[in-house]
Amino acid sequence: MFTIFHGFHLVETYHQWKKEHRKNKNPLGLRFLKLFFAIAIPLFLWIAPSALYGLPNLNPVEHRVIAIFAFAALMWLFDVVPAWTTSLVVVVLLLFCTSDSSLWFFQTDAAGEKFANLVSNTAILHCFADPTIMLFIGGFIIAIAATKSGLDVKLAKVMLAPFGVKSENVLLGFLLVTAVFSMFISNTATAAMMLTFLAPVLKALPADGKGKIGLALAIPIGANIGGIGTPIGTPPNAIALKFLNDPDGMDMGIGFGQWMMVMAPLTIVLLFIAWVVLKKLFPFKQKEIYLEIESHHQGSWRDILVYITFAITVGLWLTDAITGVNANVVAMLPVGVLCIAGVITKRDLEQISWSILWMIAGAFALGVAMRQSGLAANMIAAIPFGEWSPLAIIIGSGLLCYLMANFISHTATAALFVPILAIAGTSMGDSLASYGGVGTLLIGVALCSSLAMVLPISTPPNALADATGFIKQKYMVTTGLIMGFIGLLLGYIVLIFCGVNGIL
Repeated sequence: MFTIFHGFHLVETYHQWKKEHRKNKNPLGLRFLKLFFAIAIPLFLWIAPSALYGLPNLNPVEHRVIAIFAFAALMWLFDVVPAWTTSLVVVVLLLFCTSDSSLWFFQTDAAGEKFANLVSNTAILHCFADPTIMLFIGGFIIAIAATKSGLDVKLAKVMLAPFGVKSENVLLGFLLVTAVFSMFISNTATAAMMLTFLAPVLKALPADGKGKIGLALAIPIGANIGGIGTPIGTPPNAIALKFLNDPDGMDMGIGFGQWMMVMAPLTIVLLFIAWVVLKKLFPFKQKEIYLEIESHHQGSWRDILVYITFAITVGLWLTDAITGVNANVVAMLPVGVLCIAGVITKRDLEQISWSILWMIAGAFALGVAMRQSGLAANMIAAIPFGEWSPLAIIIGSGLLCYLMANFISHTATAALFVPILAIAGTSMGDSLASYGGVGTLLIGVALCSSLAMVLPISTPPNALADATGFIKQKYMVTTGLIMGFIGLLLGYIVLIFCGVNGIL
């Protein structure tokens, strides 16, 4: 995370807490037991006879991909090691065991004939330089530049000013402003920054009032819901879009502006619902709140360049359907301009959240392996997805994704669900059309991930808010369940409506 970002000390505290939480949740004996199962089960799948899978003509390369996918699923589920390290190992396993540059004995059958469906090693390696990865790098660069130029603090101050001093309006202000920032900046960094601004306010509010609980909860709720609004708002959005827009796959061509046209209004509606919920559950005893947000940044000509570049980049993202320049290409504009101007230095590049990029790349690599090895086509042919109820798959996958994302990484959840649902959706063909098509399935996964915010461990913003000490876990569970239910209901209504009418 960016060491120059406001509230970085909170992020550091969170990462230390997460490390300790992983150790406490996985004492040495339990950790070894989980690792044993995470390795033993895939090994069994690796050596088990192909007939076990019920997939006709299962090739050894496809066989290995299944075992590697199982390894990824178990490692992400058990959370014994950080999720990004699992993704990294998955990429290495795919390269050495399934690619056309793998170890020689993995490339040939018993007769010495080379397998025809080996995965392209360049295709796997390209996952880390995928255009969607470039989109996220552009977002990270903008976030770093916004902090260095003081743009983040200035924007927060200007955007919160219209909400005045009435407590309920200030609550709405924090919800909306946090959401807007999280559309373009890391949810973790956004939550840390906004909590830094909010900290003195929370301390000044009456100790016996519930309003401070609502204010503290407004930050994670705003950050989690705000991530829905743009393709770069959260990694699950990017994973879903990658599969939907893949030229070798569904090639739906959903653009940045097209995504926002649908998801931004949904985000706004959910934020106002959250405002009403927080007001009702946690009424303010103090009727007025006075905010003091100060910026000690010394301005320079580079700040003006950051403002202009930020405005042009966002403008091009929103109008990609008009300009014809896709969002991934636009993301490189701030990278080029701000680096050549000296706003972003090589030290700043070290602050990019590379672990997030590895996590996304691992998900892409699994998708590439499933497609190029022929496993995806084999599963489509062998498993009667088309006979299953489309509504049952949509609702069932959404609920299961929501449940898992409350306990494991949102990105890991999407990485597991999206490749499988892409196969299922493709094989179901027209039967999904009446519910919005494959887009409803895959974007639904991203939506469910963002709405999973029941526990402090569910998302980094939740953990940061919990660390303030003003929130009892029961309050987070209550608001998380309410917003999850409402969000899933409204979200799927919007997705189905837009899918049926060709908006998405």
